[in-house]
Amino acid sequence: MHPRSSRHQLRPGSKQSLDEKEPAFWHHLAKSQLKNALNRELIETPAKNTILFLGDGMSIPTITAARIYQGQRKGGSGEGYSLFFEKFPYIGLSKTYSVSDQVTDSAASGTAYLCGVKTNQGVLGLSGAVSNGDCKASLNASTHVHSILKWAQDAGMSTGIVTTTRVTHASPAAGYAHVASRDWENDADVVADKQDPHVCKDIAHQLVHGETGRRLNVIMGGGRRNLLPKDARDAEGRRGRRLDGRNLIAEWLKEKSHRGQRSVYVWNRDQLKGVDAKTTDYLLGLFESSHMRYHLEANPTTEPTISEMTSVAISILSKNPRGFFLFVEGGLIDHGHHGSRAQLALDETVELAEAVRVATAATSEKDTLILVTADHSHTMSMAGYARRGGPILGIAGHAKDKLPYSILSYSNGPGYKKPTSHGKRYDITHDNHGSTSYRFPSTWPMSAETHGGDDVSVHAKGPWAHIFSGHYELNYVMHAICYAIGIGPASNWA
Repeated sequence: MHPRSSRHQLRPGSKQSLDEKEPAFWHHLAKSQLKNALNRELIETPAKNTILFLGDGMSIPTITAARIYQGQRKGGSGEGYSLFFEKFPYIGLSKTYSVSDQVTDSAASGTAYLCGVKTNQGVLGLSGAVSNGDCKASLNASTHVHSILKWAQDAGMSTGIVTTTRVTHASPAAGYAHVASRDWENDADVVADKQDPHVCKDIAHQLVHGETGRRLNVIMGGGRRNLLPKDARDAEGRRGRRLDGRNLIAEWLKEKSHRGQRSVYVWNRDQLKGVDAKTTDYLLGLFESSHMRYHLEANPTTEPTISEMTSVAISILSKNPRGFFLFVEGGLIDHGHHGSRAQLALDETVELAEAVRVATAATSEKDTLILVTADHSHTMSMAGYARRGGPILGIAGHAKDKLPYSILSYSNGPGYKKPTSHGKRYDITHDNHGSTSYRFPSTWPMSAETHGGDDVSVHAKGPWAHIFSGHYELNYVMHAICYAIGIGPASNWA
């Protein structure tokens, strides 16, 4: 019987399974896993397609807690459950520090795993020779580093970006922009930083008119405001941010039309569901003015899920006989953690895992390399000693002061609970831990919880997936992908 069958799943609060008390149960489980490992065949033919899934801020504790969270939602104890990508045959660990900082931000890390070069905090698509905000230094072409998206495009492959953040946010922008500050998402941002937007082009401009950005076949996420002028309103009545008066959505459509390319712009879920992949070569989908909304809080009539966006992207990209590279970011995992709203972060992790399942079903392991990783961790930890099946969003036990402490908590952040007037620790007994707005306890107060510096996991399946085993620098990921496909500088390194 499968070790995750209902017979072996504990219900919250139930007694331990009798089977689990027998050594034979664990011997059988280990034997099955060992047999799978020994029978595993290496796939060493070139990868035609690659999908890189990025859980922004998806630390190892986040994966563990999300696994339990989803397992409990399905009626089990949760501990023995596995997220879809946890079943991938190969796993590695990457070191995430940046050139300038011990704990990276998403710009420096994005440049590492998409461009293969570590750089300074806040910098996108530029080497460590450029400091954050140094417009002049960024103009030197020798500081520009190129992404796997460009290498794929140069090889005739189709390319795409899917994200739940703004499409001009740090992680996706690392794939197509060369900019000294991740904050320069539109020209107004550049001006606000006392720089000249005519000299240092903003990220949105580079997305629509840059060498790599304009060649992207699929762009989906949020961020309409950065492509619209400040005196214009989008379909939902929200104003744009641009000072130059340019409507970059219209310019994107016009540029594609001039080149005779079949292009579609959509801004809601119904329109996305109506896209005909057979007759669409370029798709721009912008579903929010800023970031997309959390899955648990989104309007399902207007916002597609990350799985739905991934499915449409694959349908469009897979038409190319030369293959494709697709980057998919679950960016709101990071946002949930920054707000100490652990339930939202865990649910976004579950949603990313579902998108991985959809992508796996739509492709073949024989020719498609699928990776699932993170750019950095967060400070959320999982504390003992709750019993098996204890609600992951609940209380672990009581401390020496006889007050409860939660299973999940943060090293810092807005979830800090002030002591009482008598100096006693805040009592979380009557807090609504199951509310999506609940901020889990933090050790010290900050307006936003910080990233963490721990290593992150890399899960791999498909051609050359085995070269992602081991312990390596984050920038190795891009070069290993290039080797697996046979493109870019790493194509002839072996």
